Amino acid sequence: MINTNILFTTIPQTSTWSIQTAIIMSICNLICIGIGRYAIQVRGLGPSIPILGLEGFGLPELLATTSLGHVVGAGTIIGLSTLGMI
Repeated sequence: MINTNILFTTIPQTSTWSIQTAIIMSICNLICIGIGRYAIQVRGLGPSIPILGLEGFGLPELLATTSLGHVVGAGTIIGLSTLGMI
């Protein structure tokens, strides 16, 4: 059985969720969606999502770009909290 005190001392303390964290994650997702809109060469293979005239930008593309956006956002949040900016 794992001692919880040892577990809590080995896990680094990160910043708690705040509105700053949500804004950073949302901005990173929007940037990745914007980049993915033009970077994905073969698109429109899955079901289409008719949002704001994004024809050919379907569910697979949306899931791929938001997945990348979450990875970029998590890295940004960890980096900024390590620097003490948030």
